[in-house]
Amino acid sequence: MRYLISTLLLSAMPTLAWAEPLTFNAALERAAADAPSLRGSAAGVTAAQSAAIAADRLPDPTLDIGIQDFPVTGPDAGRFNRDNFTMQKIGISQQFVNPAKRHARAARASADIGIAEAGALVEGRSVRLLTALAWVDLYYAERRLEQLQRLDASLGDLQSTVNARLASGSARPSQALEPAQLRALVNDRRAELSAAVAKGRANLARFTGDPNPEVAGTPPELMVDRIRLLAGVAALPRLRAMDAQSVAADADTQLARADKRPDWKVSASYGRRAPNYGDLVSVGVSIDLPFFSRWRQDPKIAAAASEAERTRFDRIAAEREVLASLEGDLADHLMRHQRLENARNTLVPLTKRRAELDMASYAAGKLDLGSALLSSLALAEAEIDALAREADVARDAIRINMTYGPMTEKEDSQ
Repeated sequence: MRYLISTLLLSAMPTLAWAEPLTFNAALERAAADAPSLRGSAAGVTAAQSAAIAADRLPDPTLDIGIQDFPVTGPDAGRFNRDNFTMQKIGISQQFVNPAKRHARAARASADIGIAEAGALVEGRSVRLLTALAWVDLYYAERRLEQLQRLDASLGDLQSTVNARLASGSARPSQALEPAQLRALVNDRRAELSAAVAKGRANLARFTGDPNPEVAGTPPELMVDRIRLLAGVAALPRLRAMDAQSVAADADTQLARADKRPDWKVSASYGRRAPNYGDLVSVGVSIDLPFFSRWRQDPKIAAAASEAERTRFDRIAAEREVLASLEGDLADHLMRHQRLENARNTLVPLTKRRAELDMASYAAGKLDLGSALLSSLALAEAEIDALAREADVARDAIRINMTYGPMTEKEDSQ
């Protein structure tokens, strides 16, 4: 029984560990520690580093064992050691790859490490960004849902007022249905916002590993500094990955050129014959002769050089694309910030004032209940829309800074 209780407690510990609500920074830290894609990227870097150890090594030596010059015809056919030709042979050979090719292979392996590391940086930044956006989406979806629930709660008081008026005869019977109709509209909106909450929670769980994450605190207030972002474009992980591809293409070109230099092989063997004949020792050197480089090595060199040129042009095109995307995103961020200010300073105050005036007119008997209720619904929608615009501004600031911002010390160390 004690063992069973202990087992149940131990099995519940991971769940209890995730029970604490996540702040914005805590979510990022947990994603950096738990995201499977980041672990996979780290494994890829380790694999490239391990492969680089053997990249420029000589091939393993070869052991040769056999019987040489065994007769199969004539008077000694099928008989071993009856003539002075047949012998048991054992030998060893070692191939020596030319130094230029070994250096090129080492450079290519080093470039593969750079590609893997750059890919890990790209994946790390992607995970951070998606985690941050999931946290913000969940935070604002819950706030919008809370705003709608406050409107729903106020409808109960309004229903009591309508019922009192019906009892006194100062309201039409059909007006008793209007709060219920408004509540039905609110329920539709609630279903929509509840789905947004569920999606945000699912996305956050994807990266943090928490099966039912809850957010705590507030989003960070990130400043968007155009000058700082433009200055750091060249060092972005995406462009660093393309730089690593260019280095790898140059290494491939060096490797293709190295094929024009010959490799060689040294071999030695010992042959044992019949006791009445002497044993033999053989030593030899084999050298590759790249005589037909015009049809073999030169086309490969040209292809590798063209590929390296392509990677350089792709890098230039990618940087221009990033700059254009940054300018476009900055323009969108400014537009969304202006829309948020318009909602806060104009739309919500005007809608709130109109709702107050309409409710006062309804209380004075100058406006029908339906119009007053629609004004209340419009106010709730305006406040929810203001929260949505605030979420857009927060998402933009996070996305721009995490996409175009310079690498942090924490990112470089991962």
